[in-house]
Amino acid sequence: MKFNKVILAYSGGLDTSVIAKWLMEKYKCEVITFTADIGQGSETRDARAKAKKLGIKKIYIEDLKEVFVKDYVYPMFRSNAIYEGEYLLGTSIARPLISKRLIEIAKKEKADAICHGATGKGNDQVRFELSAYALNPKIKIIAPWREWAFKSRKDLVRYARLHKIAIDFDSGKKSPYSMDANILHTSYEGGILEDPWKSPDESMWLRTASIEKSSNKPDIIELEFKNGDVKKINKKMHSPAKALAYLNRLAGKHGIGRIDIVENRYVGMKSRGCYETPGGTIYHKAHKAIESITMDRELLHLKEDLTNRYTKLIYNGYWFSPERESLQSLIDQSQKKVSGVVKLKLYKGNIIVMGRKSPNSLYSEDLSTFEKDSGDYNQKDAEGFIKVNSVRLRNR
Repeated sequence: MKFNKVILAYSGGLDTSVIAKWLMEKYKCEVITFTADIGQGSETRDARAKAKKLGIKKIYIEDLKEVFVKDYVYPMFRSNAIYEGEYLLGTSIARPLISKRLIEIAKKEKADAICHGATGKGNDQVRFELSAYALNPKIKIIAPWREWAFKSRKDLVRYARLHKIAIDFDSGKKSPYSMDANILHTSYEGGILEDPWKSPDESMWLRTASIEKSSNKPDIIELEFKNGDVKKINKKMHSPAKALAYLNRLAGKHGIGRIDIVENRYVGMKSRGCYETPGGTIYHKAHKAIESITMDRELLHLKEDLTNRYTKLIYNGYWFSPERESLQSLIDQSQKKVSGVVKLKLYKGNIIVMGRKSPNSLYSEDLSTFEKDSGDYNQKDAEGFIKVNSVRLRNR
């Protein structure tokens, strides 16, 4: 197949730098790079210089942190989505935005194809491509790890040195882990982590202090929600990305947000991964606390039932599916009254809810008190309620 112009999702790392050169050699095509700055740190600063050294003439680098948090992370947070009870979906939720911009740039540049650096064993290839096809059914996608003869990153290093491609290995920055980072999280896979019995080195963790080295002084913070989203922290307005960045700093200081799990990939294998989601872990706890006093019981339980399905849709790459969009509408509708303030204490890896209040609170102290009977609740009515509900159990 012949391609004249390809849009490459480019990180500036070993894989995508080799891919850029490989595309030029194999397809004799123009390569345009796209780098999304979604809070991953220094790599975006180096991406332009690295792309230029590869001979790339047109380079897109876009600051998408606010778009990422506002339009992807916050809607997901409204659902309380956690995959298999632990993973806060930091990598999963970033892929649809990157795919969307790849498709938009491909249309603008009249490109023949888009290209990504995800491996043929992972979830990301699925997420990138399902998103891309949902947005442009006719788009051509190049996935080099499913095409080329390279079998390992050692092969990539040899190719890079042969073609004088500057890589981190040459400047003493080699990491024993495969890493992915954005403003929501950092993930670590590969290397010694492929043995689920081996513990990672403490030096691996980049965003959170160990419990031993975390702050000896707790922080007490207040998060103010409106319609399910954080609007203020300690009574100060923050944009979505700035709010998450602020929570990241606080959580990291207190050793909050680390997990070490074995998860079930969509492609069928189990994978061991370590994740740091500092600010997101605080947000999740606070959001559940404000929902507890503002949401009707049956609506809350319905949302909990649907959240498991919604979570799997995001993990598996179906952000742009009709079922995810329909579930999102229900979730967003459920958040209309989820407004108020949650007070938290952060200390030694713990997030302790100290209080919650809301103008929409459904909590009634008069109904809940053990001190007296009041309101519409008559304790004697419980006898009939219990007997009716026990009929099938007694008959059995």
